[in-house]
Amino acid sequence: MSTFSKHHRFREAGQPANINNVERFGQPSRSLFTSTKVFSLYHHIDISDERGTLVYSATTKPLSLYDKTTVEDAAGNPIAFISRKLFSFHARHLVTMADGPQFELSRELFHLFRDVTNVEGLGWQLRGNIAGLNFELYDQAGGIIAVIGQKAFSIHDKYCIDIYRPEFERTVVAILITLQHMMWDRSAGSSSSGGSSGD
Repeated sequence: MSTFSKHHRFREAGQPANINNVERFGQPSRSLFTSTKVFSLYHHIDISDERGTLVYSATTKPLSLYDKTTVEDAAGNPIAFISRKLFSFHARHLVTMADGPQFELSRELFHLFRDVTNVEGLGWQLRGNIAGLNFELYDQAGGIIAVIGQKAFSIHDKYCIDIYRPEFERTVVAILITLQHMMWDRSAGSSSSGGSSGD
């Protein structure tokens, strides 16, 4: 159903690319799908392709204040290391790619209807539609790199990502995992604020 929606971009593996993505950006070069394993002390995310074949995975150390996460390929080779910066006003996360490059994701504040996250060190920007659970990743020239859609009301926290620049696939995957952690942080912060205000 979401395949035909211009407002919500999530789709399951095997479904055609979202109509809005195709109209705006053309057919993606590759699509990946995430599923989070729940009911554990740590987050574990599997990233699979259209056929359901595992391509990457991400595991977070249990009970880590810095939210330290390792992203690996299907053979178990590390491709990225992610950590949260504590006491940061802009909800910063540091990403170090296994082959050397390093960059930070920093969320801009004071946007009422969308999220804007800067990928500092690459010059990229992640722009989000909170209501539609959609996110678009642009390069420094404003060219599309990937489109991310999140499934609503899913206990497995599923995401679909349509990649338009396959040469950046591993970096895009690291950014996707970081985005999921930033969304978890926001959800946890909203829950604690709600609980505090109710006292």
